[in-house]
Amino acid sequence: MSAMPRAGKTDPEGPDDAVVRPARRLVGIDSARGLALIGLISVHILPGSDDATDEPTWSYLIFSGDSAALFALLAGVGLALTSGGRHPHEGATMTADRIGLAVRAVLIAIVGLLIGALMPADAPADNILIYYGVFFLLAVPFLHAGPKVLFGCAAVFWLMGPLLMQGLTGVLPDWSSSNPTFADVVSEPAGTISQLLLTGSYPALPYMTYLLVGMGLGRLNLRKCEFQVRLLVVGIGVAIFARVTSYFLLYALGGYQRLLDASSLGQEELAEALIWGPDSLLSESVWWLAIATPHTNTPLAIAASLGVGLAVLGALLLIARTVEAWLLPLAAMGAMTLSLYTAHLMALSFEVHYDEPYLWYVVQLVVAALFAVAWQRALGQGPLERVIGRSVKGARRLALNGTPGTPDR
Repeated sequence: MSAMPRAGKTDPEGPDDAVVRPARRLVGIDSARGLALIGLISVHILPGSDDATDEPTWSYLIFSGDSAALFALLAGVGLALTSGGRHPHEGATMTADRIGLAVRAVLIAIVGLLIGALMPADAPADNILIYYGVFFLLAVPFLHAGPKVLFGCAAVFWLMGPLLMQGLTGVLPDWSSSNPTFADVVSEPAGTISQLLLTGSYPALPYMTYLLVGMGLGRLNLRKCEFQVRLLVVGIGVAIFARVTSYFLLYALGGYQRLLDASSLGQEELAEALIWGPDSLLSESVWWLAIATPHTNTPLAIAASLGVGLAVLGALLLIARTVEAWLLPLAAMGAMTLSLYTAHLMALSFEVHYDEPYLWYVVQLVVAALFAVAWQRALGQGPLERVIGRSVKGARRLALNGTPGTPDR
């Protein structure tokens, strides 16, 4: 899942950038990715509602929706950094970057499909990896773009993704498995494609908002303290604005009543839908787009999660400036999220965590942190990251060998 260089290395940002730069920014980004991994593990293992009150639990309120969005945002940052940072690669080097990204996308999707085959029919978690492969494939045409173009394209996906999700609700084919496998791709190609793009748990078209914003950030100077502070402040502001706007539209402008009148849901069912989200963005009323419930992927839900992601990234970049050493376990986990997330899903497939969720949650976090720190100190790059990284480097070398004199950056 990580497209970032390993902490401790530098990313050349231009022909004059030959000196070794501090890795502080990379530690902050890896730490943010580690926190996103913790959030996904929390959502997958810990209960989402209180058995006595049916109210959302603290883990649901803190992590649901925002962890996956943070992953996508950071993936975009990584793609920008590995393709030149503030000075995007050009010519044959950019072509090699595109080929390498396509190879990475296919390999991650294959890992996701293999995990889907291991998961039980009533899966305890939805696997984001195959969606990640689609994110990366869709990012290939944008890899050369500058921040203004990337932010503008992100705005288009932010608006059009939810509109397509709602407008095509009754048109797109159904899918049978929440975790697609190779068999699903062959037997239900249309359903699988629509699931990955619009109807699944992490639909690629709305999620491209996070990825492209992250790529835009990666084209800017994330090392500057002023910019990190701005990220934190803007992120908090965007998250608050999205939540307040949703509340205003629903309860001050009558959106709640319009939803009640237009849908077949009663007051209690509608209240539950606003907390947990409807099964899909129902097409009977445009007012469904005014909700900001996690995982609904409405414009305001996307904005709220994006704001949280920006704030988390800004905060951890700032923290890493002064207490970098304290972030070691978090950053080590964030540097090998593909390996740890895959191991996490494989552990879930045994379905032994239901009776003691809090115990298994602590066990998985402790094991993941200890393994990540030990592996990184001894061998560096994570196991799956190393395999995929070598394949990507091989594809880039093949592309660059056709252009004499072009260095493999």
